[in-house]
Amino acid sequence: MNILWGAMIIIGILYGAVNGTMQEVADAALSSAKEAVTLCITMAGVMSLWTGLMKIAEESGIVAGMTRALTPFIRFMFPRIPGNHPANQHISMNIIANVLGLGWAATPAGLKAMESLAELEEERRGKEKGTSGMGVTNRWPEKTEKLADATQNGAARERSARRRWKRGGMPSGTASDEMCTFLILNISSLQLIPVNIIAYRAQYGSVNPTAIVGPGIAATAVSTLAAVIFCKVVDRKRRA
Repeated sequence: MNILWGAMIIIGILYGAVNGTMQEVADAALSSAKEAVTLCITMAGVMSLWTGLMKIAEESGIVAGMTRALTPFIRFMFPRIPGNHPANQHISMNIIANVLGLGWAATPAGLKAMESLAELEEERRGKEKGTSGMGVTNRWPEKTEKLADATQNGAARERSARRRWKRGGMPSGTASDEMCTFLILNISSLQLIPVNIIAYRAQYGSVNPTAIVGPGIAATAVSTLAAVIFCKVVDRKRRA
């Protein structure tokens, strides 16, 4: 991205120099810089307001109630995460922030959720290393292929080993199923109040900044439904 933006700036300056419009280029650069600062201040105020409201909701127990309401959905999407694992709370917080349109406020919860899921995967790998029988480890393909070649029922044994491996941890450096599912949900998240877009529209003089709410709900509802269906279909194929 740095190379892309740098190239665009250089091309713009060269184009202005060739066409004799360097004054216009300089004026546009100064006005854009001023506009960027104004937009940052506006967005900082909007996000401070909403994150403050989010903190009040958290302290008053509203967020806890919303988290409990999300429990069936979390269990449906992440059946392999233990019920008392911290990742459940972080995932719920991220979903709540995204639904309220607080993309920036959702980022810390998302990072914590990924850290918790990574720790869970480490625990699974540790348990799998201690498993005996059939030589199933994080490097299952080589051993199961040898087993398939060495026995008459090798294919069936390999499928059994594969299923056992899936119940254990993923190889080190590989994103787990839960990580992939969470990332897809985070990207496609339903938004009831697109705060960022409303603030942008208000900043740039929109007559009705909140007119985006209806289309935004419809679009993100469809994207979230598509994400849920995709995750469950892929999960079913993996377990087949």
